Amino acid sequence: MDVLIVGAGAMGRWFGRAVDTTVAFADVDEAAARAAADAVDGEVADLEGGDSYDVVCLAVPMTRVTAAIVDHADRADRAVVDVSGVMTAPIEAMADHAPDRERVSLHPLFAPEREPGSIAVVPDRSGPVTEGLLERLEARGNTLIETTPAEHDEAMETVQAASHAAVLAFALAAEPVPDGFETPIYDRLAALAGQLTAGTPRVYADIQRTFDGAEGVADAAATIADADAAELESLYRTAAERWGDERESTTDDEDRDTEGETA
Repeated sequence: MDVLIVGAGAMGRWFGRAVDTTVAFADVDEAAARAAADAVDGEVADLEGGDSYDVVCLAVPMTRVTAAIVDHADRADRAVVDVSGVMTAPIEAMADHAPDRERVSLHPLFAPEREPGSIAVVPDRSGPVTEGLLERLEARGNTLIETTPAEHDEAMETVQAASHAAVLAFALAAEPVPDGFETPIYDRLAALAGQLTAGTPRVYADIQRTFDGAEGVADAAATIADADAAELESLYRTAAERWGDERESTTDDEDRDTEGETA
């Protein structure tokens, strides 16, 4: 089986290693395609067309995946796959432009260097090729979570867009504090801010452009800023009801609030 991977970034390289088969990379940056091919002992393919492959995998930014499917789906003899991180639009485009091929959308819920982890999977049109690919991903220790495009994209509004917006807001609003003044909650947020800002800004910007979620964070922050003492207590109670199970899983030390009191 041979695989064409359109997109030679981190996720495309991860897929090239994970499938453990003959791969070729095509990218607008030919040097990136060459580097990716060298990394997995693969080849460089012409981005403009040419040879067909058993599988075509779209590993491009989520804002460009639909156009990439339109351009490259016909190069697939047996299956079309994407790892863009959004699912509704790619599934619809693959159904339109590769109706007689196997089709699956994958979203690894981790950075490539953190594998193994969970991978969201929408098997839109299953068959022996895509089933074999999924078996290889599972054999690497990954957990496959079958879902629907709507369920996945709705979850990403919270898991990615809202979460990233909240951490970025903290990173922009917080001021450095003297050593020794840190609390467990502050330390966690500071660590998350460091993790977020070490990533690729374009990727995070694409997530915010694709999924709703930041607006809810902004609305909640405005509500908190305008609330009086009684309203703030009510907001904390509402949050506690929503996140009670998570709170119960923490230790006593981790439950100390920012005033040093035990919750």
